[in-house]
Amino acid sequence: MGGSLRRPFEAVDYAALMRAHPPPPEYFESEWLLGPEEIERRQLARLRERARQAFRVPFFRRRWDAAGFHPDRIRSLEDLWLAPAYTVEDIRKSVEASPPLGDYQGASLADAAREPLRIFMSGATTGAPRPTLYTQWDREVGALLTARALYLQGIRPGDVVVNAWAYSTHNGAFNFDEALHRWLSCVVITTGTGNVTSSRRQIELARDYRASAILTTGDYLLHLASVAQEMGLDPKRDLALRALPNVGDREKLEATFGLPCYRSYGFHEVQWVAIECPARAGLHVFEDAFIVQIVDPETGERLPDGEQGAICLTEIYKTGSPQFRYNIMDLSALHPRERCACGSWLRRMAPFAGRGDQMVKLRGVNVWPEAVGAIALDDPRLGSEWFVRAVRERDRDDMIVHVVTSRAEEHAAIAAAAEARLKERLGLRIRVEVAAPGALDAWTEIHSSPKPKRFRDERGGAR
Repeated sequence: MGGSLRRPFEAVDYAALMRAHPPPPEYFESEWLLGPEEIERRQLARLRERARQAFRVPFFRRRWDAAGFHPDRIRSLEDLWLAPAYTVEDIRKSVEASPPLGDYQGASLADAAREPLRIFMSGATTGAPRPTLYTQWDREVGALLTARALYLQGIRPGDVVVNAWAYSTHNGAFNFDEALHRWLSCVVITTGTGNVTSSRRQIELARDYRASAILTTGDYLLHLASVAQEMGLDPKRDLALRALPNVGDREKLEATFGLPCYRSYGFHEVQWVAIECPARAGLHVFEDAFIVQIVDPETGERLPDGEQGAICLTEIYKTGSPQFRYNIMDLSALHPRERCACGSWLRRMAPFAGRGDQMVKLRGVNVWPEAVGAIALDDPRLGSEWFVRAVRERDRDDMIVHVVTSRAEEHAAIAAAAEARLKERLGLRIRVEVAAPGALDAWTEIHSSPKPKRFRDERGGAR
């Protein structure tokens, strides 16, 4: 057994890893500033190698053979469009046919002693969880990419950081921990969610250790700010936060903490994909690790730059489970390649704009729950929590958006104003129900899920 055992630190050539994917701060002085030709030259070399690796994985070999595609056909980045895309539904079918891991992994549990592995699963906010095996190289590069984003958002080597994400079968909390500890030499306080460490205790720890950031959802961070105020603390003055690596209501986060909040994008299988710079002109894609395409959510056809559609992503950094033209069905748009005010030529994408597969056909009109939530919350009297339900009532499809406020006496007026906004902007009557803070927690799972749930379709088969 001893001869076949390869420990994590023996499985990765760290010098080679850092040459291929420079960590921060070196990255922002080197590859962040590469010209377009060099960016694309490196991408093509990695894409061709990744295609050869993916071709050995049964899931991809089967689909590519059926589509008449072979890795040798990739001679330019444009040729990536020749490969067939796939969606989460294809992954689920693979798992059903070959439980529990499916045949798309590109790594094997049987090789774990020789190739150190970790297994994580998606948060299941859009269906059954998707298992993914990560090799040690994949974990290290994924953490390094995350460290780049955290650095750009304001976290610095040696900082104390509270990690309040849920440690579970999802990789989010672990990925943050690895990025902070291994690539930024930060001191991580692993509090977990409010169900694990009380909100009051989290504030005490952040205050006592002068934490530079609290990693969690934007909604929970705003809740922590209200807890701090109940404790007689000013979130701006009495906490030492200097970074907001949190996804949520940017305006409320910035107003509450007096710090800039930069948007970002990533997902379970590939970790951190893109980050907004201080110029706020789109999210820079880490192009040494990813190629982003935008396709029509319904047909999968290519869309031009600037047009919103579904993200179809190919990673070009991993050694284990490939993601090769993975139509994740997150909505965004891709900007033309232009030099940003920050000096970077990296392709930029628009912020996440909702889920293509959560589009609801409501009385003949396509409606996205995220858009409904954003319009409903456009009122300073409301908190940041929301939840949308599609329902069937009296033989008619309807939608209800639930919001929260502490102003109990104004529920009716707030609901009427929100319904008027939704009618004006969407052309549809959508019912608004107002509740007290905390009333939606069981639906959103804000304190226990890696990312809050925002939508539920209760119509059953009647659509």
